Amino acid sequence: MSTAHRPQRDASPADRRVVERLVPVWLRDTERHDADAARRAREGWEHGGLSGQAAQDLALWVTARITDTGFNEDEGPDVDGPARITPADKASVHRRPAARGHPV
Repeated sequence: MSTAHRPQRDASPADRRVVERLVPVWLRDTERHDADAARRAREGWEHGGLSGQAAQDLALWVTARITDTGFNEDEGPDVDGPARITPADKASVHRRPAARGHPV
């Protein structure tokens, strides 16, 4: 198993706050595209965690929606969305499932 997929120590409180801020946004977005997947993920989240598949979906979603890239208006990209997502947020979201043993 590669280092990236080995369970690590639990994510930091800062990582947990980022995940807690972004999961509701992700669930609303997922609901528009796959209501059943969103329902299952929401149930898991409300019961203390995400399934491995939901954790991977969240990690992919946050990667695709980074909105604070350091580019200016002339350089792009301009990503509209309901939440500001930074590269550091992406790292936090990726550490959380990895800390729980989910491959990301």
